Amino acid sequence: MAAPVTLSGIESALAPHGLVARGGFVPEPGDGVPARADGSPAAGIVLVGNVGPAMWRAFEAAGPHAGPDPLNAWSERVITKAAADLGASAVFPFTGPPYPPFQRWAQKADAVHPSPLGILIHPDYGLWHAYRGALAFAESIDLGPRDARPSPCESCADKPCLSACPVNAFDSRGYDVQACLGHVTAPQGDECREGGCLARHACPVGTGYRYERAQTRFHMKAFVGANK
Repeated sequence: MAAPVTLSGIESALAPHGLVARGGFVPEPGDGVPARADGSPAAGIVLVGNVGPAMWRAFEAAGPHAGPDPLNAWSERVITKAAADLGASAVFPFTGPPYPPFQRWAQKADAVHPSPLGILIHPDYGLWHAYRGALAFAESIDLGPRDARPSPCESCADKPCLSACPVNAFDSRGYDVQACLGHVTAPQGDECREGGCLARHACPVGTGYRYERAQTRFHMKAFVGANK
């Protein structure tokens, strides 16, 4: 009989790629969890993601990369391999439609909450984290108690993220994608285009986990390409 999968075993499989386990949950009806590769239902889901710049460094070191979505392709390759080594199936947020509801899963698995920018915020990592995939196991995985800390936005009176955007793309009504896109693709949008979203940088939470400049440039280029 194979040894049970542990959190430390999952972390060891992900660490060489700069990825981390981002919490997990036992699927319930309505969670939208797909069947595993063998057709069996998943009994345990562990989210896989990045925190800070570690994943980006691993991605760059594994290059050169080609294709229209190199980060997605790399994520699919390394997470699928880790899943196979752990006896799990891999699920990805970019595979669809229909697309798995990763943001809803994340809020069920970890202490993340919607921020005024629409990005999920974490009490430690701020806005500098993301989800690259999930591991679907045939059994539930003991990850310890869920981190249930409240959103740091609740105690943030000034909310500098809402006043830092040069074109006021964020307000109580939501996110004006076209205003953001118009600015980022214009000459005056060079700071956002090269260094990353100024509203995101204005958040005082998790500043030690900020992405490196090459990573923010990559994501801004992908944003422009996806909204042409």
